[in-house]
Amino acid sequence: MAKPKIVVLGAGLGGTLTAFALRERLKNRADIFALSDSDTYTFVPSNPWVAVRWRKVKDIQVDLPPVFAKQGIGFSSAGAKRLVPAENRIELGDGTSMAYDYLVIATGPQLAFDEVEGLGPDGFTQSVCTGRHAEAAADAFDRFVENPGPVIIGAAQGASCYGPAYEFAMIVDTELRRRKIRDRVPMTFVTAEPYIGHLGLDGVGDTKLLLESRMRDRDIKWITSARIAKVEDGMMHVEEIAADGAVVKAHDLPFKFSMILPAFKGVPAVFGIEGLTNPRGFILADKHQRNPTFKNVYSLGVCVAIPPTGPTPVPVGVPKTGFMIESMMAAIVENIADELDGKAPENEASWNAICLADFGDGGVAFVAQPQIPPRNVNWAAQGKWVHRAKVLFEQYFLYKVKHGQAEPFYEKLALRIMGVGKLKIRPTRTKSTEIIGA
Repeated sequence: MAKPKIVVLGAGLGGTLTAFALRERLKNRADIFALSDSDTYTFVPSNPWVAVRWRKVKDIQVDLPPVFAKQGIGFSSAGAKRLVPAENRIELGDGTSMAYDYLVIATGPQLAFDEVEGLGPDGFTQSVCTGRHAEAAADAFDRFVENPGPVIIGAAQGASCYGPAYEFAMIVDTELRRRKIRDRVPMTFVTAEPYIGHLGLDGVGDTKLLLESRMRDRDIKWITSARIAKVEDGMMHVEEIAADGAVVKAHDLPFKFSMILPAFKGVPAVFGIEGLTNPRGFILADKHQRNPTFKNVYSLGVCVAIPPTGPTPVPVGVPKTGFMIESMMAAIVENIADELDGKAPENEASWNAICLADFGDGGVAFVAQPQIPPRNVNWAAQGKWVHRAKVLFEQYFLYKVKHGQAEPFYEKLALRIMGVGKLKIRPTRTKSTEIIGA
């Protein structure tokens, strides 16, 4: 019999590790194929460093074809033009078509700069969402420091990734102080969040107090519940929104340099497929990371549809952090293995989160178990050690990708010691509980 073919669509953080993990878990029981629109993996969490030239993009990239080849994983960078899940195939960017038995969608998002007039690298603000964007931001930052002035950093309405905005604001502050020009740069943080430190998660531990304190220390002003109406060359028009949706105050903010994270939506290859995506194009998934309509389609990462933690005056999405994505990966790999064994999928991702937010000369770390409240663990801390930890994590993660490893044994051991799991612990039923529940 022919081996089942498992295609992983996307080769970012989630897709790359999932392909490695499937190969390790399934050995030679299945053909694994990774499909991307690029030959290169970029460690996106380091993009804020690229934008101030603390890193070069090439320092945080890995050439994927030889890595996948060494692991016995097929690979193409033709990209996906359109998914046809009813026929179990993908139309590729080069005009060919690829069939699959199982599909894991890990595409990441489409960046919705177009939803705000003048937003994005094709408009008047910068981005750190991709390596190319970070390089462009670095060029803009070079021009800015020659003639400094006001800076605006933040996240637009509907954004779901707030950590990098906070990181970049603090990193820019640190770099400007090193250059001895911070006194010439008024800084404003503009965010859709209802309060500083919300992070799309209704806060984690004391992130509200920690981040407000750090921003006061660094003399960074802020506007929350902010809706960006329009961006013009050197001017951002921001509306501050009340709980009832009314405009409390309109701000016309001049700037010489700005980095604003956009809202996300689903990529064109999957957008609008009935039964697969929600209206924003995010993939629908059950508690086993499996699509309810197309049962052989799994998904993980930023492309997955997750409802917000609660109502907010301005739309605020939920972030999909690195460890949370890896927990989705763990569930998917085990569930596909179970399906190949003729069993029904039962594994659920823990959605636990471990995050390091670097501020250039320090930072904030938090652990949320699970990431979405209510939580069993809700902890945040700060210190210079966070910056060092982030540097070490960057090096470690790039090492994993270069060597085709999803989770080395020493990582599993460390997580076990910390008590942070990637899979939900299944409750065991004892004889007494069976009687009580009968």
